[in-house]
Amino acid sequence: MRNFTITMLLLFSGLFSLNAQNIVRGIVINSDSENPMQGVSVSVKEANISSITDASGTFTLSGLPNGRQIVTVSLNGYETQNFPVELSGKTIDLGTIFMYEDISEDQDLSTITITDDELNDDTSAADNISGLLQASRDIYLRTAAFEWSGSFYRIRGLDSENGKVLINGIEMNKLYNSRPQWSNWGGLNDVLRNQEFSNGLTPSNYAFGGVLGSTNINTRASEYNEGGRISYASSNRSYSHRLMATYSSGLLANGWAIAVSGSRRAGNEGYVDGTFYDANSIFLSLEKQINDSHSLNLTVIAAENERGKSSPNTQEVFDIRGIRYNSYWGKQNGKMRNSRVKRLYEPIIMLNHYWKLSENTMLNTNIGYQFGEIGNSRLDYNGTNNPDPTYYRKLPSWYLSDPNGPDYENAYKALTNFQNDGQIDWDELYIGNEGSPENARAILYEDRNDDKQFTANMILSSELNENIILTANAEYRKLKSENFATPIDMLGAIGYLDVNTFGSNFDQQQSNLLTPNRTVGLGDSFKYNYIFESEVYGGFAQLQFKYNKVDFYVAGQANNTTHQREGLFQNGYFPTNSYGKSDKLDFFNYGAKGGLTYKISGRHLLDFNGGYLTKAPSLRNSFSNSRANNVTVADVAELNSEKILSGDISYIFRSPLITSKVTGYFTDIKDATEISFFFADGIGGDTSAFIQEILTGIDKRHFGVELGIEAQVTSTIKLKGAANIGQYTYNNNPNLVITTENASTPGFTNGKRDMGAASLKDYRIAAGPQKAYSFGFEYRDPDYWWFGATVNYLDEAFVDISPIRRTSNFVSDVDGAPFADYDPVLARKLLQQEQFNDYIVVNAIGGKSWKVGNGKYIGLFASINNLFNEEYKTGGYEQGRRANYRELRDDNANGTPTFGNKYWYGRGTTYFLNVNYRF
Repeated sequence: MRNFTITMLLLFSGLFSLNAQNIVRGIVINSDSENPMQGVSVSVKEANISSITDASGTFTLSGLPNGRQIVTVSLNGYETQNFPVELSGKTIDLGTIFMYEDISEDQDLSTITITDDELNDDTSAADNISGLLQASRDIYLRTAAFEWSGSFYRIRGLDSENGKVLINGIEMNKLYNSRPQWSNWGGLNDVLRNQEFSNGLTPSNYAFGGVLGSTNINTRASEYNEGGRISYASSNRSYSHRLMATYSSGLLANGWAIAVSGSRRAGNEGYVDGTFYDANSIFLSLEKQINDSHSLNLTVIAAENERGKSSPNTQEVFDIRGIRYNSYWGKQNGKMRNSRVKRLYEPIIMLNHYWKLSENTMLNTNIGYQFGEIGNSRLDYNGTNNPDPTYYRKLPSWYLSDPNGPDYENAYKALTNFQNDGQIDWDELYIGNEGSPENARAILYEDRNDDKQFTANMILSSELNENIILTANAEYRKLKSENFATPIDMLGAIGYLDVNTFGSNFDQQQSNLLTPNRTVGLGDSFKYNYIFESEVYGGFAQLQFKYNKVDFYVAGQANNTTHQREGLFQNGYFPTNSYGKSDKLDFFNYGAKGGLTYKISGRHLLDFNGGYLTKAPSLRNSFSNSRANNVTVADVAELNSEKILSGDISYIFRSPLITSKVTGYFTDIKDATEISFFFADGIGGDTSAFIQEILTGIDKRHFGVELGIEAQVTSTIKLKGAANIGQYTYNNNPNLVITTENASTPGFTNGKRDMGAASLKDYRIAAGPQKAYSFGFEYRDPDYWWFGATVNYLDEAFVDISPIRRTSNFVSDVDGAPFADYDPVLARKLLQQEQFNDYIVVNAIGGKSWKVGNGKYIGLFASINNLFNEEYKTGGYEQGRRANYRELRDDNANGTPTFGNKYWYGRGTTYFLNVNYRF
């Protein structure tokens, strides 16, 4: 009897304990279709407890601690929802939870980012941040992407080379310039939405990343939702029309899954005159799940893109012709024809093997091959005048700056001609070639890059226990890139003499001494021809630790990079070091990072991240003049890997009504290298030459504060705000060396001249607005329509300065002594860095969706950017043509310099309209 009593007491005690457990449950359904949603994450982060909804949309969380907790319901592509609950040993039923699509998913990539037609491929003054922020729910990062990107805004003032972009774990950053080429997969938005973004130095499941983080695009066929989508878009930004269609099967019973997509984007002219657009993109993902442990996925991406570029212009040109003016085009047979066309076609093929080694361990093996070509066209003219309508001798400022006094008559004629025409005269070029068809005076040619790159890697992910996750990878990349120029239009002629008209003797004039005085035709290589080879191998390892109060991580990487050039032409200026292989450059690099998140409570968190890494110089910055010779930067100056020290600290507050984050950040970059090419007057007092400006040992400092806040003030109205207050400056006086093709140029020794230190310290880096503020709202009606607007204030954007003007050369006369007429007050004014005016841009968005059948919907999305047609400069650079004080003083004497700063302007009022049908 005693044993029976004890047993019953224990049983009732157990039942009481079970009954006293805290349990939260509910059902998650789609707000549009009202169907249950499987795979939705439901978690209580304070308790480190989570669950996933099943096929019926239900979930149950148990074992929760007493007290006030926040239940978070989230799924990629849908708005995250937070539910506060008070737990005291009972079951709480949240009932039916509706998931609403995140409206940012409708804000198409092409509506939020700087498009390629705005970028000048020959300068880093403008940098595309396309897509870097697509996968982030951070309000500050979303604001930077959706609201500020049209202003050349850069996150933390950093170029996109500091962020990694991967597709299925394969890195897409180019070895040539370390930047991702987003046009390689443009127009495929529907199938590129599955992205995992790691901000800054935070952990990634695929790569060590850069100080701007990493984005992995997942194209695994089985992970697309079953269904299709057809959409049409109209815009006046870059393209005028876009048609896109996508279908995915989901995982079929036989283990197969397929996803396909295609799009067509076209326009005779974008916002800027003469900027046509012509692009076709196709996508295929095919997966076979062999069994529960193995799956193979094949991905093919082929995006063909051709578009007309737009020119940066001086203020004189903008004042005469306005911000839409583009000097690169003219009319031929009554139709616009752009001379500067970027053409890109680099298909990507990937094979991915997913191996589930155990319940907690996954090994991905990935192989990728990318090949194809990039062409950038331009006019070449050996026997005629410069056809550029903005050539300095064709503008009024040239005549107004006549050393003998202003020539008002010819200045007025130049003004009238430029106002009435001011475009390339294609007919004149054809007529000029009629007199010498065997030796054309002018032709249209392409600078070509034909790349072939192979990549292989393995990524291991393992949950060592419930608290520790291990991620590691090993990677190999090999690039072979042939670079050459080739005629694409003889402009009515049949031949063109491949010589340099600026050469002073027979040998120097020859592009290739192996075939002197060669006449070339369509498809031939001329001017230059060489091969770049680059190889990278290495790996990284990362450990993540997750506990109730603290999450932290540590990671390390190591890799080796080699670069080499092989000349296929023997250049007349460099007969001994242009043909054959260069020295091989070898760089060993490493990095370490770590961070932690301290959970003060479910609402208050502190986050710390810090790291140090080194980065090999890109191919572009490793050779002083790769088109002409094998000379490496290491041959004329110091060439080192960049050293980057970076860190940030954030305070995060989240409640059912307010989500906010404030972050302080800093990044120090040391030993960077930059190379520029231009014609300069006033070297050593009076020498003029086409030079390569090689700046080495550059130190930069970036620091500031970021803020993002959202407030759900009612069930239908959300307020949002974001801000960045940054300061990005040069932090030292780096060394400047210039080289030129003619070794006998006065003031040069074997074609090289050491200019000493360039006084750049404390000048601002041209990185878009260094201060930015945004405030806006969104209204979402229960009847499935919504709209929103934001007001954006941007300030402290600066022109990119010319380093050669900040060397001793600026004050030195022919004899090396300072100019006798040097005025330090005027010099200080001439060297003052231009700061652009602040400006306000208002953007508006809206949309609606209709259910038209079982599982079928029609959606409408529209946006208007720069609603009040604000005119503003987004970027620009000083021309280095006037390299010393006397040259620069005389050029600015009349207030309209002939070689003034060149600028990009933001677009005026633009629209984007999208209609889609989902089934």
